[in-house]
Amino acid sequence: MPRTPDAASPAANPAASSADTAPVLNRLSTLDRFLPVWILAAMALGLLLGAVAPGFGTALESVEIAGVSVPIAVGLLVMMYPVLAKVRYSETGSVLGDRRLIITSLVINWLLAPAFMFALAWIFLPDLPEFRTGLIIVGLARCIAMVLIWNDLACGDREAAAVLVAINSIFQVIMFGVLGWFYLQVLPGWLGLETTSAEFSIAAITISVLVFLGIPLTAGFLTRTVGERRLGRSTYESRVLPKIGPWALYGLLFTIVVLFALQGDQVLSQPGDVARIAAPLLVYFVVTFCASMVIGRLLRMDYARSTTLAFTAAGNNFELAIAVSIATFGAASGQALAGVVGPLIEVPVLVGLVYVALWARRFFTPSIPTTQEVS
Repeated sequence: MPRTPDAASPAANPAASSADTAPVLNRLSTLDRFLPVWILAAMALGLLLGAVAPGFGTALESVEIAGVSVPIAVGLLVMMYPVLAKVRYSETGSVLGDRRLIITSLVINWLLAPAFMFALAWIFLPDLPEFRTGLIIVGLARCIAMVLIWNDLACGDREAAAVLVAINSIFQVIMFGVLGWFYLQVLPGWLGLETTSAEFSIAAITISVLVFLGIPLTAGFLTRTVGERRLGRSTYESRVLPKIGPWALYGLLFTIVVLFALQGDQVLSQPGDVARIAAPLLVYFVVTFCASMVIGRLLRMDYARSTTLAFTAAGNNFELAIAVSIATFGAASGQALAGVVGPLIEVPVLVGLVYVALWARRFFTPSIPTTQEVS
């Protein structure tokens, strides 16, 4: 994974040549540099499997524990573990002390982003209440998983990402049901719009947080702590991390294949509906990300933390959104389809935004130099 370069690199040196974006991209490994190609290939493979072997998707879907898809869970855990093993947990204290970052993240994630998705859902889908409700639920499910890999690819602040994701997980358990009630019943009623009745399972939300954040976070923390004690930080980062690092992308690609195999039939059989759902999602991801980057710049955050702020704001917990929609409205519902389309649009768009972030690096104050190794 790429990481913030040291002080000698053009991206970290304010006096470097104006062509510093190219060196940043050139420092990416072959696996990272051609990530869009691998993503598209994984999407195509998943769709192909779902189309030519429909029983494959059904078999995958039947393997679940407590409502959690086991194949998807495995992919996400493999994806998140290497990233969380890279976090320097001893340095997270400085993030907790950054009130500007914490408060800004909370405001964007739990006030502005859900409200923006609510507005987009009503603007783009006023005549399709099921899809509209599904989109609103996607907007409420703040990201606690894939955001870590996008942040790492874009050279964001790993420690800040770990802290913000942990905070999002706590707020998710506390606020998801409250905000669902507000955006589906209270606010539409105030505006004279159609309301939707829905009950959300706190147990399902808690399980999602424990599985998709608790397990890899614990594993990553123990790996880092034990590894540093036995090998020392320098040896751990130069020998252990390069070996486990690529597994993050392997897990990501596996997850994408499984997702598209599971939902490929719905996507291919309802292209018009998918397109209608995709339009507001595309606007949401791009605008939320870019606005958050600009907010970080205006608040004088460095590139690394502005990038982390942007990805934690733009990403969504698709597994939770899908699980809640299926449990509440049924697997064949429009709400569930909207939840499914969410990650199918989010993955390629946020991959593109990784490159946008790397390009935008030139407009930010250089991050504090680090000697942390990359994989």
